[in-house]
Amino acid sequence: MLLGAHMSIAGGVDKAIERGAALSCTAIQLFTKNANQWRGKALNDEEIGRFITLRKGSKISKIFAHDSYLINLASGSPALRVKSIHALIDEMERCRLLSISYIVMHLGAHLGIGEDKGIKNIVNSLNIILGKTDGWPVGIALETTAGQGTSIGYRFEHLSRIINDVKENERIKVCLDTCHIFAAGYDISTAEGYAHVMKEFDRIVGLDRLACFHVNDCKKGLGSRIDRHEHIGMGALGQLPFRLLMNDKRFENVPKIIETPKDKDMKNDRRNLAVLRRMAEDNYDSSQQHILKTL
Repeated sequence: MLLGAHMSIAGGVDKAIERGAALSCTAIQLFTKNANQWRGKALNDEEIGRFITLRKGSKISKIFAHDSYLINLASGSPALRVKSIHALIDEMERCRLLSISYIVMHLGAHLGIGEDKGIKNIVNSLNIILGKTDGWPVGIALETTAGQGTSIGYRFEHLSRIINDVKENERIKVCLDTCHIFAAGYDISTAEGYAHVMKEFDRIVGLDRLACFHVNDCKKGLGSRIDRHEHIGMGALGQLPFRLLMNDKRFENVPKIIETPKDKDMKNDRRNLAVLRRMAEDNYDSSQQHILKTL
Protein backbone atom coordinates (compact mmCIF):
# COMPACT_ATOMS: atom_id res chain seq x y z
CA MET A 1 0.00 0.00 0.00
CA LEU A 2 1.41 3.37 -1.05
CA LEU A 3 0.20 5.78 1.62
CA GLY A 4 1.61 8.88 3.23
CA ALA A 5 1.30 12.60 3.83
CA HIS A 6 2.56 15.97 2.69
CA MET A 7 5.73 16.47 4.70
CA SER A 8 7.40 19.70 5.79
CA ILE A 9 10.88 20.51 4.45
CA ALA A 10 11.71 22.80 7.40
CA GLY A 11 15.43 22.30 8.01
CA GLY A 12 16.07 20.93 4.51
CA VAL A 13 14.41 18.79 1.85
CA ASP A 14 15.86 15.65 3.44
CA LYS A 15 13.83 16.33 6.58
CA ALA A 16 10.70 15.41 4.64
CA ILE A 17 12.10 11.89 4.27
CA GLU A 18 12.87 11.66 7.99
CA ARG A 19 9.40 12.88 8.93
CA GLY A 20 7.70 10.55 6.48
CA ALA A 21 9.72 7.58 7.69
CA ALA A 22 8.79 8.40 11.29
CA LEU A 23 5.13 7.94 10.30
CA SER A 24 5.84 4.71 8.39
CA CYS A 25 4.91 6.38 5.11
CA THR A 26 5.48 4.52 1.85
CA ALA A 27 4.71 7.66 -0.20
CA ILE A 28 5.07 11.36 0.57
CA GLN A 29 4.59 14.76 -1.00
CA LEU A 30 6.74 17.83 -0.41
CA PHE A 31 7.58 21.30 -1.64
CA THR A 32 11.10 21.44 -3.07
CA LYS A 33 11.40 25.04 -1.81
CA ASN A 34 9.37 27.75 -0.07
CA ALA A 35 5.94 27.57 -1.72
CA ASN A 36 5.45 31.33 -1.43
CA GLN A 37 8.57 32.27 -3.37
CA TRP A 38 9.17 32.29 -7.11
CA ARG A 39 12.63 30.79 -6.90
CA GLY A 40 14.35 28.85 -4.18
CA LYS A 41 17.93 28.58 -3.07
CA ALA A 42 19.82 26.22 -5.36
CA LEU A 43 20.13 22.66 -4.08
CA ASN A 44 23.75 21.75 -3.40
CA ASP A 45 25.34 18.35 -3.89
CA GLU A 46 25.34 17.63 -0.16
CA GLU A 47 21.58 18.25 0.15
CA ILE A 48 20.83 16.15 -2.91
CA GLY A 49 23.04 13.30 -1.72
CA ARG A 50 21.51 13.33 1.76
CA PHE A 51 17.98 13.27 0.30
CA ILE A 52 18.71 10.34 -2.01
CA THR A 53 20.58 8.38 0.67
CA LEU A 54 17.78 8.79 3.22
CA ARG A 55 15.20 7.82 0.65
CA LYS A 56 17.06 4.62 -0.23
CA GLY A 57 17.26 3.72 3.44
CA SER A 58 13.54 4.22 4.00
CA LYS A 59 10.39 2.41 2.93
CA ILE A 60 9.25 5.46 0.97
CA SER A 61 9.01 4.33 -2.64
CA LYS A 62 6.97 7.19 -4.15
CA ILE A 63 7.67 10.90 -3.73
CA PHE A 64 5.70 13.73 -5.28
CA ALA A 65 6.61 17.39 -5.34
CA HIS A 66 3.95 20.10 -5.24
CA ASP A 67 4.33 23.33 -7.16
CA SER A 68 4.46 26.84 -5.74
CA TYR A 69 1.27 28.64 -4.77
CA LEU A 70 2.33 31.55 -6.99
CA ILE A 71 2.33 29.71 -10.32
CA ASN A 72 -0.65 30.52 -12.56
CA LEU A 73 -0.47 29.21 -16.12
CA ALA A 74 -4.11 30.22 -16.76
CA SER A 75 -3.54 33.92 -16.19
CA GLY A 76 -4.42 36.49 -18.82
CA SER A 77 -1.22 38.37 -17.98
CA PRO A 78 1.60 37.38 -20.37
CA ALA A 79 4.17 38.55 -17.82
CA LEU A 80 2.71 36.36 -15.07
CA ARG A 81 2.51 33.36 -17.40
CA VAL A 82 6.16 33.75 -18.42
CA LYS A 83 7.16 34.02 -14.76
CA SER A 84 5.05 30.95 -13.97
CA ILE A 85 6.58 28.95 -16.84
CA HIS A 86 10.10 29.73 -15.66
CA ALA A 87 9.15 28.89 -12.06
CA LEU A 88 7.65 25.51 -12.97
CA ILE A 89 10.67 24.59 -15.10
CA ASP A 90 12.89 25.52 -12.15
CA GLU A 91 10.84 23.28 -9.86
CA MET A 92 10.98 20.43 -12.37
CA GLU A 93 14.76 20.81 -12.43
CA ARG A 94 14.77 20.46 -8.64
CA CYS A 95 12.66 17.32 -9.03
CA ARG A 96 15.12 15.95 -11.58
CA LEU A 97 18.03 16.49 -9.21
CA LEU A 98 16.15 14.79 -6.36
CA SER A 99 14.91 11.91 -8.56
CA ILE A 100 11.26 12.89 -8.02
CA SER A 101 9.15 11.60 -10.90
CA TYR A 102 6.10 13.89 -10.68
CA ILE A 103 5.21 17.39 -9.60
CA VAL A 104 1.58 18.01 -8.67
CA MET A 105 0.40 21.27 -10.22
CA HIS A 106 -2.51 23.58 -9.51
CA LEU A 107 -3.97 24.58 -12.85
CA GLY A 108 -4.38 28.20 -11.85
CA ALA A 109 -7.20 30.73 -12.16
CA HIS A 110 -8.36 32.60 -15.25
CA LEU A 111 -9.02 35.76 -13.20
CA GLY A 112 -11.86 36.98 -15.38
CA ILE A 113 -10.77 36.16 -18.93
CA GLY A 114 -13.02 33.07 -18.97
CA GLU A 115 -12.45 29.33 -18.70
CA ASP A 116 -11.88 28.80 -22.41
CA LYS A 117 -9.04 31.33 -22.63
CA GLY A 118 -7.66 30.14 -19.30
CA ILE A 119 -7.48 26.55 -20.54
CA LYS A 120 -5.83 27.66 -23.78
CA ASN A 121 -3.21 29.54 -21.76
CA ILE A 122 -2.53 26.42 -19.68
CA VAL A 123 -2.15 24.28 -22.81
CA ASN A 124 0.18 26.76 -24.50
CA SER A 125 2.25 27.10 -21.32
CA LEU A 126 2.51 23.33 -20.84
CA ASN A 127 3.63 22.91 -24.45
CA ILE A 128 6.48 25.33 -23.77
CA ILE A 129 7.38 23.68 -20.46
CA LEU A 130 7.35 20.15 -21.87
CA GLY A 131 9.44 21.30 -24.82
CA LYS A 132 12.03 22.95 -22.56
CA THR A 133 12.21 19.83 -20.38
CA ASP A 134 12.17 17.27 -23.18
CA GLY A 135 13.83 14.05 -22.08
CA TRP A 136 13.59 14.84 -18.37
CA PRO A 137 12.25 11.99 -16.18
CA VAL A 138 9.78 14.36 -14.53
CA GLY A 139 6.06 14.47 -15.27
CA ILE A 140 3.28 16.86 -14.27
CA ALA A 141 0.17 15.75 -12.37
CA LEU A 142 -2.73 18.16 -12.92
CA GLU A 143 -4.63 18.50 -9.65
CA THR A 144 -8.42 18.58 -9.55
CA THR A 145 -9.73 21.74 -7.89
CA ALA A 146 -12.75 22.70 -5.81
CA GLY A 147 -13.72 25.43 -8.26
CA GLN A 148 -13.11 28.24 -5.81
CA GLY A 149 -13.05 31.67 -7.42
CA THR A 150 -12.07 31.42 -11.08
CA SER A 151 -9.87 28.34 -10.73
CA ILE A 152 -9.62 25.85 -13.59
CA GLY A 153 -9.82 22.09 -13.04
CA TYR A 154 -13.06 21.61 -11.12
CA ARG A 155 -14.57 19.64 -14.01
CA PHE A 156 -13.11 16.44 -15.40
CA GLU A 157 -13.69 17.93 -18.85
CA HIS A 158 -11.11 20.65 -18.08
CA LEU A 159 -8.48 18.00 -17.41
CA SER A 160 -9.42 16.00 -20.49
CA ARG A 161 -9.24 19.01 -22.76
CA ILE A 162 -5.84 20.06 -21.44
CA ILE A 163 -4.41 16.56 -21.77
CA ASN A 164 -5.81 16.09 -25.27
CA ASP A 165 -4.65 19.52 -26.49
CA VAL A 166 -1.10 19.29 -25.15
CA LYS A 167 1.14 18.11 -28.00
CA GLU A 168 3.44 15.72 -26.12
CA ASN A 169 1.18 14.59 -23.29
CA GLU A 170 2.88 11.35 -22.22
CA ARG A 171 4.23 13.09 -19.10
CA ILE A 172 0.87 14.59 -18.15
CA LYS A 173 -1.08 12.77 -15.43
CA VAL A 174 -3.76 13.67 -12.89
CA CYS A 175 -3.89 14.03 -9.12
CA LEU A 176 -7.45 13.42 -7.91
CA ASP A 177 -8.26 15.20 -4.64
CA THR A 178 -11.27 13.74 -2.80
CA CYS A 179 -12.08 17.00 -1.00
CA HIS A 180 -11.81 19.07 -4.15
CA ILE A 181 -14.00 16.91 -6.37
CA PHE A 182 -16.71 16.72 -3.68
CA ALA A 183 -16.66 20.50 -3.21
CA ALA A 184 -16.82 20.81 -7.01
CA GLY A 185 -20.05 18.78 -7.10
CA TYR A 186 -18.93 15.18 -7.62
CA ASP A 187 -20.77 13.22 -4.92
CA ILE A 188 -18.59 10.36 -3.72
CA SER A 189 -20.20 10.24 -0.27
CA THR A 190 -22.31 7.16 -1.12
CA ALA A 191 -21.25 3.84 -2.60
CA GLU A 192 -23.36 4.45 -5.69
CA GLY A 193 -22.02 7.98 -6.04
CA TYR A 194 -18.43 6.82 -5.65
CA ALA A 195 -18.91 4.18 -8.35
CA HIS A 196 -20.55 6.71 -10.70
CA VAL A 197 -17.89 9.40 -10.23
CA MET A 198 -15.03 6.97 -10.82
CA LYS A 199 -16.79 5.68 -13.91
CA GLU A 200 -17.18 9.26 -15.17
CA PHE A 201 -13.52 10.01 -14.49
CA ASP A 202 -12.53 6.90 -16.42
CA ARG A 203 -14.80 7.85 -19.33
CA ILE A 204 -13.71 11.48 -19.54
CA VAL A 205 -10.06 11.37 -18.45
CA GLY A 206 -9.06 7.72 -18.05
CA LEU A 207 -7.99 5.83 -14.93
CA ASP A 208 -4.63 5.22 -16.61
CA ARG A 209 -3.93 8.95 -16.21
CA LEU A 210 -4.04 8.79 -12.40
CA ALA A 211 -0.67 9.58 -10.82
CA CYS A 212 -1.91 9.85 -7.24
CA PHE A 213 -4.79 10.69 -4.91
CA HIS A 214 -4.95 13.49 -2.39
CA VAL A 215 -7.02 11.86 0.34
CA ASN A 216 -8.82 14.55 2.32
CA ASP A 217 -12.22 14.94 3.91
CA CYS A 218 -14.17 18.11 3.10
CA LYS A 219 -15.10 20.74 5.68
CA LYS A 220 -17.80 22.25 3.46
CA GLY A 221 -20.70 20.65 1.61
CA LEU A 222 -21.22 19.06 -1.78
CA GLY A 223 -20.87 21.61 -4.57
CA SER A 224 -19.82 24.37 -2.16
CA ARG A 225 -16.84 25.24 -4.40
CA ILE A 226 -14.92 25.97 -1.18
CA ASP A 227 -11.51 24.34 -0.67
CA ARG A 228 -11.31 23.44 3.02
CA HIS A 229 -9.78 20.12 4.07
CA GLU A 230 -10.90 18.13 7.11
CA HIS A 231 -9.66 15.08 9.02
CA ILE A 232 -10.58 11.71 7.52
CA GLY A 233 -14.15 10.76 8.39
CA MET A 234 -14.83 13.99 10.27
CA GLY A 235 -16.11 16.14 7.42
CA ALA A 236 -18.95 16.19 4.92
CA LEU A 237 -17.65 13.07 3.16
CA GLY A 238 -17.71 10.82 6.21
CA GLN A 239 -15.95 7.45 6.33
CA LEU A 240 -17.65 5.59 3.48
CA PRO A 241 -15.78 6.97 0.43
CA PHE A 242 -12.43 6.48 2.14
CA ARG A 243 -13.29 2.88 3.00
CA LEU A 244 -14.21 2.32 -0.63
CA LEU A 245 -11.07 4.01 -1.93
CA MET A 246 -8.73 2.13 0.41
CA ASN A 247 -10.23 -1.18 -0.72
CA ASP A 248 -10.60 -0.42 -4.43
CA LYS A 249 -8.32 -2.93 -6.15
CA ARG A 250 -8.01 -0.67 -9.19
CA PHE A 251 -6.09 1.83 -7.08
CA GLU A 252 -4.04 -0.41 -4.80
CA ASN A 253 -0.84 0.70 -6.55
CA VAL A 254 -1.83 4.37 -6.90
CA PRO A 255 -0.15 6.49 -4.17
CA LYS A 256 -2.49 8.15 -1.67
CA ILE A 257 -1.34 11.32 0.09
CA ILE A 258 -3.18 13.07 2.93
CA GLU A 259 -3.25 16.87 3.19
CA THR A 260 -5.42 16.98 6.28
CA PRO A 261 -5.08 19.73 8.95
CA LYS A 262 -1.62 19.77 10.52
CA ASP A 263 -0.24 20.24 14.01
CA LYS A 264 3.33 20.78 15.19
CA ASP A 265 4.11 17.25 16.36
CA MET A 266 2.50 15.34 13.46
CA LYS A 267 -0.12 13.73 15.73
CA ASN A 268 -2.86 14.66 13.26
CA ASP A 269 -1.02 13.01 10.37
CA ARG A 270 -0.37 9.93 12.50
CA ARG A 271 -4.06 9.68 13.41
CA ASN A 272 -5.35 10.20 9.86
CA LEU A 273 -2.92 7.67 8.43
CA ALA A 274 -3.88 5.17 11.14
CA VAL A 275 -7.55 5.60 10.23
CA LEU A 276 -6.85 4.90 6.56
CA ARG A 277 -4.61 1.93 7.31
CA ARG A 278 -7.29 0.45 9.54
CA MET A 279 -9.85 0.88 6.77
CA ALA A 280 -7.58 -0.99 4.36
CA GLU A 281 -6.84 -3.75 6.86
CA ASP A 282 -10.54 -4.21 7.65
CA ASN A 283 -11.12 -4.85 3.92
CA TYR A 284 -14.35 -2.95 4.51
CA ASP A 285 -17.45 -4.44 6.10
CA SER A 286 -19.23 -7.36 4.50
CA SER A 287 -22.42 -5.40 3.84
CA GLN A 288 -20.63 -3.36 1.16
CA GLN A 289 -18.57 -6.09 -0.52
CA HIS A 290 -21.09 -6.33 -3.34
CA ILE A 291 -20.47 -2.66 -4.12
CA LEU A 292 -16.70 -3.15 -4.28
CA LYS A 293 -17.08 -6.15 -6.56
CA THR A 294 -19.01 -4.07 -9.11
CA LEU A 295 -16.46 -1.23 -9.31
